[in-house]
Amino acid sequence: MAGTFTNLNYHLVFSTKHRRPMISEEIRPRLYAYLGGIIKDDDGVLYQIGGMPDHVHLLIRYKPARDISHLMQDLKSHSSGWVHKTFSGHDQFQWQEGYGAFTVSKSQCARVQKYIANQEGHHQNRDFKSEFIALLNAHGCEYDEKYIWD
Repeated sequence: MAGTFTNLNYHLVFSTKHRRPMISEEIRPRLYAYLGGIIKDDDGVLYQIGGMPDHVHLLIRYKPARDISHLMQDLKSHSSGWVHKTFSGHDQFQWQEGYGAFTVSKSQCARVQKYIANQEGHHQNRDFKSEFIALLNAHGCEYDEKYIWD
């Protein structure tokens, strides 16, 4: 085949350190835009972003030559530094060390976008911990719960 053709979509999930409610209404829209800019600058496409005060979900398309772990490192380190510089009183803002990255087939992207857009509705009945465990189980990820939470 003469060319390389991919459509690699990822559902990324990560939380604030100790799941503290640090993503206030004040910073949320600008933080989401900043995260989207990092993805765009690394040749990715942000389809959907949403979350709660203690975590973020993103649906992105990313190139196969790029490493998701590198993107996650950039997203978390650059955005936390940006929050510290941009918003007074947020100098304690930090992300949890780990993250979830789940592949999404094109046929399921609309469903995942809707899920991400409806985070407030989902969290009326479940906290982030139970949501994340459910995602791990749904994607067949092996885990030891003692290594999930900081």
